[in-house]
Amino acid sequence: MNDIRRTVLWVIFGFSMVLLWDQWQVHNGQKATFFPSPVKSGANSISTPQATSGTASISTVPVNGVATASTGAGPVAIASGAPATNPREQVVVATDVVKLTLDTEGASVVRSEFPKYLDSNDKARNFVLLDQRKDYVYL
Repeated sequence: MNDIRRTVLWVIFGFSMVLLWDQWQVHNGQKATFFPSPVKSGANSISTPQATSGTASISTVPVNGVATASTGAGPVAIASGAPATNPREQVVVATDVVKLTLDTEGASVVRSEFPKYLDSNDKARNFVLLDQRKDYVYL
């Protein structure tokens, strides 16, 4: 049983080494051995538009939270009434053990409070582990 496992592992190791060598050849500018790119021929070749130094390229990457369409006509105009970004909100998630306050900007925990445990200095308040205030920041 161990011989079969060892043989399978050697086959997997050998195959991964061959694929690694092939990608190393591609990285160094050689042609791929196993999955070469299709050969482009004259008029039937598919070409992608290249951006020249005087023109800007069209992108589908969102700008300020709003995506632009990549069509041949150019970018689509963004409606002026639409907000550029989402407003910053704080979401409170509470269970019987912990009460977390999450900030949507950066997806960070800005406050964690434990309702079952009291603060050692002030017994009227719950124990707070993480907090973000004007004079005290611990995230």
